[in-house]
Amino acid sequence: MGRFDGRVVLITGAARGQGRAHAVTLARQGADVAICDLEAATGDLEETARLVRAEGRRAHAGSVDVTDSGQVDAFVGSTLAELGRIDGMCANAAVYSLGMIVDVSDEQFRRTVDVNLTGVFFCIRAVLPHMMERRSGRIVVIASVGGRAGFSNTAHYASSKWGVIGLTKCAAVEAAPYGITVNAVCPTTVNTPMINNEENYRHFRPDLEHPTLEDVLPALEALNPMPGPWVEPEDVSDAVAFLLSDEARYISGETLGVAMGWTAHNAA
Repeated sequence: MGRFDGRVVLITGAARGQGRAHAVTLARQGADVAICDLEAATGDLEETARLVRAEGRRAHAGSVDVTDSGQVDAFVGSTLAELGRIDGMCANAAVYSLGMIVDVSDEQFRRTVDVNLTGVFFCIRAVLPHMMERRSGRIVVIASVGGRAGFSNTAHYASSKWGVIGLTKCAAVEAAPYGITVNAVCPTTVNTPMINNEENYRHFRPDLEHPTLEDVLPALEALNPMPGPWVEPEDVSDAVAFLLSDEARYISGETLGVAMGWTAHNAA
């Protein structure tokens, strides 16, 4: 018997990175999975679907821009038609960039907030009616340690993630009478392409024209009290799976850090 046998979980931003890890982790524990991403045409989303099916589970995949509420609503509808139900939802889709406030463009700020906050709102709003009707459901949103503290160069990103935590808490209160839980996971840096790219490396080592991972490892390691530069996507997936499970049925409105001790610096 799997932890999620007979259940369906919808995951956004599932083409790669954390989203793919969440999908495979849940499939291994018995869930059928609906997965979507903006870049479905690249083949990455189909690879995630293949990995889910390799675990013996059903996968429903689609191209979705989470900033378009019509596309979000349509994918929820097609998931219900294809898989019959939605027991859980993980709002994982996000974008990330760095820049001082004085350098962040209107477009950069709006795009970050549109994907990271408005997109999460659209996803929660889309699945709630089905869950409310069934009087059951689990919603997990991926926030960030950047949603619990201030960092240089991340005002636009942190603003979106702080907003996600506020949205999580409000949704948890509204959903509670229906037996629905809503929680946020706040990872530190995660070993994904969102972090591992030259543009991001240059912010840590602006003195180098083409910095490598080896050049920035000391700076990444300095971010976290526990040794190491990051957590793996599967570490975050384990937290997501816990909050989607019956083991967390009385946990709602919370922020769970997967942060290598980073959030120990926060006020209680």
